[in-house]
Amino acid sequence: MGSVQHSYPPGIHVPCLTWFKPDATQTIDWELQEKHLEFLVQSGLHGIVIAGTNGEAATLTPEEKSKLVRLTRSTAQKLGRGNLPITCGTFGGGTQAIIEDTKLAASAGADYALVLVPSYFHFALDADAIVGFFQEVASASPIPVMIYNFPGVAAGLNVNSEMLETLGEHPNIVAVKLTCGTIASVARTAAKFGRALDGEPSFVALAGQSDWLVPSLSVGGAGAITGLANLYPKTCIEIFNLYNSGLTAEAEQLQLQLAVSEWGFGKGGINGTKWVVAKSLGYPEESSWCRRPYPKFLDEEKRSWITKQVKGLEAVEEKLS
Repeated sequence: MGSVQHSYPPGIHVPCLTWFKPDATQTIDWELQEKHLEFLVQSGLHGIVIAGTNGEAATLTPEEKSKLVRLTRSTAQKLGRGNLPITCGTFGGGTQAIIEDTKLAASAGADYALVLVPSYFHFALDADAIVGFFQEVASASPIPVMIYNFPGVAAGLNVNSEMLETLGEHPNIVAVKLTCGTIASVARTAAKFGRALDGEPSFVALAGQSDWLVPSLSVGGAGAITGLANLYPKTCIEIFNLYNSGLTAEAEQLQLQLAVSEWGFGKGGINGTKWVVAKSLGYPEESSWCRRPYPKFLDEEKRSWITKQVKGLEAVEEKLS
């Protein structure tokens, strides 16, 4: 089992997009992948998440995930950030498969494993089963575990505050990513384990989107894991830094602007997110398609809407660059 020396690093972590070639089997476009990783690493982000939901974890093979982690580490080393925290998502239908995924992530060089509860048998999983699952995985994982609470992709299964209070006591469970939007879980986590930025509590909560970053920080959250940082990393970092420097009014004002752009990502879905990031960063459109069966983002009305929705932060990001 991993030995926890400190809590999950606070700040802004990005669930890196995975880019595919337009060939018959949609192999990973490794050249574009490295280019995007360079963009993210150079932006100053506090960490990178590989094979999260935005990274299309469910479509990736174990070999691809390992190579993605190794590429992320080598890119960070090349750019003088060799110790950049890397979190790798796990995926599987059973406990043992996910344990094996944590071992794979560790051997590839990941620092943390992001673990989503298996949901195929969601109708049978009560609170005791969910807690037992995470405890078993964490006890066998060679690296610290972050709980991924995302009921929307886990058949409605929710890791609630009572479960988190128990799971946070495990020495190898260090954080929870809340893509459920439940800010009260952040507050209750901080109440039990300590505010994230007041030292190094053993267990911390992070927002799963950046549109409630400031509210999360205000009740003791550690930051956010946000897909928006694939396009506007410096803006997300700026909000985090402003708030933690005591410039709360400035952070709140920038948060209002960011929330508008974040809605574009949220409503646009992963295919819309990839399309607009590719368009904005000058990547080939044919490399922006999600792996099938996720459909292409082709509707012109939706394209126009998401472009307009995210454009509001362009000037802010350019000013910070």
